[in-house]
Amino acid sequence: MPKIYIIDVTNRDGVQTARLGLAKIEKTMINFYLNQMGVFQSEFGFPVTKHEINYLKANLQLAQKKVLFPIRLSGWMRAIKEDIDVTVKNLPEIEYINISISTSDQMIDGKFLGRKGFNDVIKDTVDAIKAAKSYGIKSVGVNAEDASRTDIKKLIDFTIAAKEQGAERVRYCDTLGYDTPFSIYDKIYKVAEKVKIPIELHCHNDLGMAVACSIAGAKAANDAGVDAYINTTINGMGERAGNADLISVILAIKYGDGLDGHYRLDSNINLSMAWKIAHYASYALKVPIPINQVGVGANAFAHSSGIHVDGALKDRRNYELYDYEELGRGEPEIIETGRMILLGEYSGIKGLRNIYGKLEIEFKNDEEARKILELARYANVHKQKPVTEDELRFIAQYPEECRLLMTTIP
Repeated sequence: MPKIYIIDVTNRDGVQTARLGLAKIEKTMINFYLNQMGVFQSEFGFPVTKHEINYLKANLQLAQKKVLFPIRLSGWMRAIKEDIDVTVKNLPEIEYINISISTSDQMIDGKFLGRKGFNDVIKDTVDAIKAAKSYGIKSVGVNAEDASRTDIKKLIDFTIAAKEQGAERVRYCDTLGYDTPFSIYDKIYKVAEKVKIPIELHCHNDLGMAVACSIAGAKAANDAGVDAYINTTINGMGERAGNADLISVILAIKYGDGLDGHYRLDSNINLSMAWKIAHYASYALKVPIPINQVGVGANAFAHSSGIHVDGALKDRRNYELYDYEELGRGEPEIIETGRMILLGEYSGIKGLRNIYGKLEIEFKNDEEARKILELARYANVHKQKPVTEDELRFIAQYPEECRLLMTTIP
């Protein structure tokens, strides 16, 4: 029986949100939390972008140390041989990649401006897959950008070519959020039934249907007998109106009518991380969580109407589809209202010992403490906002990787 897996793209598509961004330590913490949440894969960045290289290296080192494990870390690049060559040169240890190219007539004509046709798109993709395989890349995912506006016969031909060269999956990109749940089901079913290759769903929210389209596409893939991989971002961040929200997608698969019990979500998923990961991403990106956000919004389990309160108190199932405890909610949040000692870019050793003492972390000697102090200072400069307790723990536990990921040289 085929399954549905989650591939989170917050660190690739989410960070492309206009006016926003994540520091490299924040991207690393996202990967850390996604791993704890049991997410199958994180698209963790751009191996051909120079300022990403040290961050990517540090995260791959953490993967080798089994800190970021079993989550897969995949790099995104264009489907051209030159990008494969640069990627392997920059990151010889990388094992998972996704290569992307436009497949619709609109984008082939509008972006390549006569320099390429559809046959050239297939040739570039084939050459890129061959190059990746020659370097020993374990898994190549192939992205059809603007697949939702691509002629279905051409999309099938593209998918066949990718499969024949050893692609592990093909990513169907609804790049403009053009699909409806009905149209994406029909197209995904045709491609999956014909080619028999696992399908990734990458849906944008321009019409407000990214989650619905992702679920419909995954259902179609499973109905055709192949695994589905849904691309998500935390809190639905992403270009323009955003991508499919991570928590909404998981809840829909678990509790949606006709899905629960009939379609299998990756059993590694740990939904109790939902509250923490959503609020961390909100803090890191400086974007408040809407009060009505699915699962993690302030009002997701709030009742004030008399009829609703009466019903919820009698039996929570009257007005709550799932339990708040399942999402890691329900514990009181403690807010410090007295003296606060913060660790900033100008902090000293006494402040460091005070803060780490509250976290029950001890240092072997002054040399180690000063080493962590310097890293914590740099983390504040790096983030331009106070470091969190989990970040402080992470810095103390993995100082060399933190030093590397915070090092960028123009």
